[in-house]
Amino acid sequence: MAKPPSKNPLKHLQPSDLRGIAQLATEATAGVTRIAEGVHQSVWRTLGAPSGATPNQTRGLTGLVYQSVQGVTQLVGKGVDAALAGVQSLLAKGNPDRPASPEREAVVAALNGVLGDRLVTSSNPLATAMSLRHQGLALDWQAMPPRTEVTGKVLILIHGLCMNDLQWQVPAGGSGSDHGAALAATLDYTPIYVRYNTGRHTSQSGHELAAQLEQLVMNWPVPLEELTVVAHSMGGLVTRSAIHSARQAGLRWPSTLKNIVFLGTPHHGAPLERAGNWVDVILGSTPYTAPFAKLGQLRSAGITDLRYGHVLDADWQGHDRFQRKPDSRQLLPLPEGIACFTLAATTAPQRGSLADRLIGDGLVPLHSALGQHDDPLRTLFFAKPNQSIAYRMNHLALLNHPTVTQQLLKWLTPEVKSD
Repeated sequence: MAKPPSKNPLKHLQPSDLRGIAQLATEATAGVTRIAEGVHQSVWRTLGAPSGATPNQTRGLTGLVYQSVQGVTQLVGKGVDAALAGVQSLLAKGNPDRPASPEREAVVAALNGVLGDRLVTSSNPLATAMSLRHQGLALDWQAMPPRTEVTGKVLILIHGLCMNDLQWQVPAGGSGSDHGAALAATLDYTPIYVRYNTGRHTSQSGHELAAQLEQLVMNWPVPLEELTVVAHSMGGLVTRSAIHSARQAGLRWPSTLKNIVFLGTPHHGAPLERAGNWVDVILGSTPYTAPFAKLGQLRSAGITDLRYGHVLDADWQGHDRFQRKPDSRQLLPLPEGIACFTLAATTAPQRGSLADRLIGDGLVPLHSALGQHDDPLRTLFFAKPNQSIAYRMNHLALLNHPTVTQQLLKWLTPEVKSD
């Protein structure tokens, strides 16, 4: 009788994961201690008691206790990190080619989406580095795929928040359509998948993507005829940012970019993050709840960029990203000289003012995905034939729904010109 598959979650761990988890545990303990001390001092403050070095710190014996907890936590954390660093190197040597499981990659991608900027700041090994991937492996600029395995038409697929490149593909035995495989088989594209840390600012990812695509163009093993991008959700914001960054820097790859297809991209933001911003305001409105606002402020820069759809550095630099303020983004129209398409989804069976504004695909309203805005200066103008709406479809279904594949083929198939 066949042995049932192991349900042990530890089998998915990589050598560096334990070290990353330990670092997160240390930061979490220190963070909870700061919140507890903040609540403690808020209560004392209402009784007229003075604070410590800052308004959220206690003083005297109480302050000493909190300082001791913080100090011991950091000391133990550094010791554990040093020990696990040695174990990590030994485990890596013992099994250097062990592939990561899709389950592990999904958890790490979600963690990066929520805390990715903090993972980078703390040099946590769980932070995801951007890579362009072909057939499941990161491209090596010094050892590119053989000429016989690629074509001159490259399809770049960019995932959204809390996701990774593997989630474009349909799991074995699952239902759905693989957009990359379908476009490769029908239109002779070579699919290249982007993996990146979605917790960083979209403009930071845009700068990095611009640099990576320049390397791709310079090192592609056959003459490059065209680049086409299919971007899901946040990936569309990163794409627009990358094009702007590349053109500002005079890079070559935008001249080969022919098409961009946006799938459920929140060009003008998503209401879920705007609701999260209201939670920040409400929690910060009283001295008793203010310390708990730090919990909401754990969410990443990538998430807060989705409040209004930030694309440029100027959209967030010099601003407190948790402070409530109106939309102050720099105007950035769709890139000129590139065919831009947008596919928006709605779970509703048909269009309507309420469905357009409030329902959308469950995460992104229709008007945001279609680039429409109450301010005409902010509206992104997609040609009518380049817009499509998928009904009774949610945000995640855009990744591998057969209807989406058919629309991609319709848009990207070259027109046959008659003599």
